[in-house]
Amino acid sequence: MKILVFAPHNDDEVLGVGGTIAKYSEKGHEVYVCEVTSGPDKDLTNRIKDEALEAHRILGVKETIFLELPVVALKDTQTYIVNKKFREVVQSVRPDIAFLPHKGDIHIDHQETVRAAMVALRPIENPQLNEIYSYETLSETEWNIPSAENAFLPNTYSNISGYLQKKLDAMSCFQTQLYEFPHPRSLEAIKTLAKLRGSTVGYRSAEAFMLIRKIIGS
Repeated sequence: MKILVFAPHNDDEVLGVGGTIAKYSEKGHEVYVCEVTSGPDKDLTNRIKDEALEAHRILGVKETIFLELPVVALKDTQTYIVNKKFREVVQSVRPDIAFLPHKGDIHIDHQETVRAAMVALRPIENPQLNEIYSYETLSETEWNIPSAENAFLPNTYSNISGYLQKKLDAMSCFQTQLYEFPHPRSLEAIKTLAKLRGSTVGYRSAEAFMLIRKIIGS
C-alpha cells in the first residue's frame, strides 16, 4: 500500500502524522512525503531539508519530495503552476491513502495546500485512492478564529502507543523549529496531545484525523 502525506512546511508531517507514518512503514507500506514550500534563505532552507530527511529516515519514509514553492506566498503563485506540481506528485505516487493538513488551519499555506491537493486527488483520476484524511498541526490548527468552518472535529484515530517515541525522535531533528514548552511546537506539547487523543479512544497515545473521503470497494 502507498501512503502520501502533503506537508505545507517541513515538520508539519511529523507533528500531524509522525506516529502513523512510523507505523505504516514498520508494517511494510510505502510512505511518501511531499514538502510543499521552501523559504528564500538558501542556507536555512538546506539546513531544514537536512533536518527533514533525517526525521524521515527515523520514521521510515520511502521518498521525500520537495516542491520548493514559495513559503507564505503559495496563494500568490499562479494556480495552474501549483496544481500542475501537485498533480505530478499524485500521478507519480498513485497513493492508496492520502493525508492533508486541516483546511481550517490559520496559515494560508495550509489552506492552499488542501485546495491544490484535493484537485490533484480527484477520484476520476485516482481510482486506486481509497481514503483521504486531514491531520492537525500544533500552532496552526488550534490558533485560527473559532468557528464551525474552522473547527477540527476528529472522527478517526490512529493508535501510536508503540510509535510515539519515534515521533518525538523525528521531531527532535528539527532544531530550527523546536521551542520550549508551553510553546505548542515543543516535545512536551506533542506528547501531551498524543496522550489526550489516545485517552479519547482508550489508548495511551494516538493521532487524530478528520475523514475527508473513503471509498468502500466491491
